[in-house]
Amino acid sequence: MKKLTPIFLVILVALISFNSYAQLSKAEKKEWKKKAKEYAKNPEELKILIEDNQALQGQVNSIKSESSQLKSRMADKDAKISELQDDLSKLRSDLSAARNKLRDAQSAPAAPAPGGQMIDGVVFKVQIGAFRNKDLSKYFDNNENFSGENADDLQKITLGQFRDYWEADTFKKYLREMGVKDAWIVPYKDGVRVPIKDVLEGVVANSPADSD
Repeated sequence: MKKLTPIFLVILVALISFNSYAQLSKAEKKEWKKKAKEYAKNPEELKILIEDNQALQGQVNSIKSESSQLKSRMADKDAKISELQDDLSKLRSDLSAARNKLRDAQSAPAAPAPGGQMIDGVVFKVQIGAFRNKDLSKYFDNNENFSGENADDLQKITLGQFRDYWEADTFKKYLREMGVKDAWIVPYKDGVRVPIKDVLEGVVANSPADSD
């Protein structure tokens, strides 16, 4: 390899220390001039110094790059955390709204019984038939003893409202005697139709037998 000239080596040394040379004290300047002369006599040592400096500079640049990448990742994580916090806040808001709706539903008055009137507690009616493609609902309004409901594509028609099961049973028997063979008793609790076994509580067992 062609050797570097002493003058060129001195220039390289000057370039390496240029940024800090102006701030050196008089003694430090003298020391660096001495080193420059030594490097001029020993270019191999100067070459090693420059290569070491370049290697260190490369490591510094690599660390800076890694630091920049870490900062970018941290920014992405911060953004994700912010997004998750927003989602959590929305879920809490939705949960609070759902709880309010549930509380309002639980405190709302009972739905009107078929026929348009509000009936609390247990009421017995007599169903006289279930009809398809027939709509008698216009006759239900303002008529507490004639009502119906739609279920399974059928309109179920009922007559009467009785607090006492046996009164309803007697009315059912009269209807059957008049030719309404399909008449049978259906119970409602707070305006909602329920299975008869859920409301009798031993009435049938302790009273005259039902003729269904």
